[in-house]
Amino acid sequence: MLRRWRRWWLQPCGARAVLALALPLVISFASWTVMNFTDRMFLVWYDTSAVAAVLPAGMVQWTLVSFAMGLVSYVTTFVAQYEGAKRRHRIGPVIGQGLWLSLFFLPPLMLTIPLARWMFLAVGHPPHLAELEARYYQVAMLSAGAMLFSAVQAGFFTGRGDTRSVMLVDTAAAVINLVLDYLWIFGKLGFPEGGLEGAAWASTVAQWFKVLCYLALMSSSRYAEYRLADARRLEWPLLRRLWYFGAPNGWQWFLEGAGFTGFLLLVGRLGEEATAASNLAFNVNSLAFIPPLGLSIAVTTLVGQELGANRPRRAERAAWTAFQLAALYTGVLAVAYVFIPDVFLFAYSAGAAGESFDALRPTVILLLKFVAAYCLFDAMNLIFSGALRGAGDTRFILRVGVLMCPIPAVLTWLGTEWFGAGLIFSWVVLTLWTCALGLIYLLRFVQGHWREMRVIEPAVIEDSLEVGVSGAVAELESVSALAKDVD
Repeated sequence: MLRRWRRWWLQPCGARAVLALALPLVISFASWTVMNFTDRMFLVWYDTSAVAAVLPAGMVQWTLVSFAMGLVSYVTTFVAQYEGAKRRHRIGPVIGQGLWLSLFFLPPLMLTIPLARWMFLAVGHPPHLAELEARYYQVAMLSAGAMLFSAVQAGFFTGRGDTRSVMLVDTAAAVINLVLDYLWIFGKLGFPEGGLEGAAWASTVAQWFKVLCYLALMSSSRYAEYRLADARRLEWPLLRRLWYFGAPNGWQWFLEGAGFTGFLLLVGRLGEEATAASNLAFNVNSLAFIPPLGLSIAVTTLVGQELGANRPRRAERAAWTAFQLAALYTGVLAVAYVFIPDVFLFAYSAGAAGESFDALRPTVILLLKFVAAYCLFDAMNLIFSGALRGAGDTRFILRVGVLMCPIPAVLTWLGTEWFGAGLIFSWVVLTLWTCALGLIYLLRFVQGHWREMRVIEPAVIEDSLEVGVSGAVAELESVSALAKDVD
């Protein structure tokens, strides 16, 4: 047993290697989770109507930005495969193509700001709630450019395996966001009492702070070999290649975001209490979602690097190891959601008006049982879809998105509008949908078509064959040495 555990931990792309890459990302996302948790907590203290508006407004913003985000953030896979193939001079140019594409998407995104109130009224939300949602959306959408730019910049660091820099930038931005949340929501230290809009302004400022931090880091002379100065030039063949592999990823992000947003907007038609309870349950769910998300991005990077070096066995090992870690974490958390849910709700109840929160509590506790039922499958979805992205299997991911993503909104609409179903039916649909997604990506990964896929130029792939052969020899030697050490 000890021998197997040591091999699982120490071998190339084993648990130690996966965690070394993933933990900074987990900390990075966790800092934003804490920020979002506190942001919702402050808004519950300020006004429960405000927290009912935040998640639908934020999800509409995410849905409209998601295609561009999925496209430009795919530079991470290009960077990882160029890094694995030892073609670092190609990394600067691909970062540049991501930035050019980001600029292309900004004008249409900004044009949605005046339409905000109409969008929320159009889906049947009450005028009071639609007004709150529109006010939040109009400020939050000003961060769209920062979201796109920082996604490309983060891809430079994550694709190379430097997730610590991403952690430091994200953590610093989250701290700034957290402080500004308190000051801007409640009007402290000379800040205006902005309430819902104050929360949106705090997030927008923090997002642009990230862009400035990444610019400062990337200006260092130690990155000269990556030719970041070449990022200023349009390189049409590379841009088309990024579009070819990244656009399906972007469409899948859009479809998944649109499906989930449609689900939330339909839940909003069930009333303010149902919306607020769902929002709080999803906010608590982020505790189960964020660590597997960090592991997923780590898997995308490791699979990309190992395939760039023509070492598919290591890439496969990285994915399975990440899933084992994610399963252990989500399993523990699922048990806690079922048996000690009040631990996760204490902070919300501490500062809220007693009657307003007490009305939500039983519903939120019930919804957390659904979260417990699907969180392992959500981790499965994240890990194995991340592995497929690292290989370049984005067209399969797109096909899954086209087929699966409309299901939660369509079934929720049919159930609520035609059969009088309520909140519980909606969450049953969401749970079954999440479980199905996880199983689909697991089966695709097991089939193994991804092992032969690459996103970088064929000439680079051929040049890296020699690297792959030498890497295979090195892996055999390392495994042999590890076995001797264990003995």
